[in-house]
Amino acid sequence: MTLKNRLFWTVALIGFGFDHLTKLWVVANFALQESWPLIPGVFHFTYVRNYGAAFSLFSDNGQWLRWLSLAVSLGLMALAWFGPQMDRWEQAGYGFILSGAIGNGVDRFVAGYVVDFLDFRLIRFPVFNLADVFINVGIVCLLIATFRQNPNSERHPPQS
Repeated sequence: MTLKNRLFWTVALIGFGFDHLTKLWVVANFALQESWPLIPGVFHFTYVRNYGAAFSLFSDNGQWLRWLSLAVSLGLMALAWFGPQMDRWEQAGYGFILSGAIGNGVDRFVAGYVVDFLDFRLIRFPVFNLADVFINVGIVCLLIATFRQNPNSERHPPQS
């Protein structure tokens, strides 16, 4: 038996593993709010806890986010398992999004918050993590898939 949408599963597994390992490294090596400058004033590793969504939105009442992460993760896995064979850009895109959803979802279920540590200070951007990066990379992959799609492909039969 061959695994359908193999790239999806590979990207999701590697992305989740890399996200989880970096968060474990940060928690083991940093005190909360501790910051290590890699490029002083530009890019630091700073350990913070995010109790909300992106940009700490809903941090006062964001417990529903764990269920959203779970629903997105299960939906993407069902799409890859039961849905059509996807092209490589779709597989990569959905795989990256799944790795980010699972990465932050596991944090929310286990600890009640997400570990963030990538701190771009030059542009005063909120601190984030690799799961957030992977979700955005996945969106870019899906945009590429959308614009590369052949309108006469099997998945989109011509209108009559």
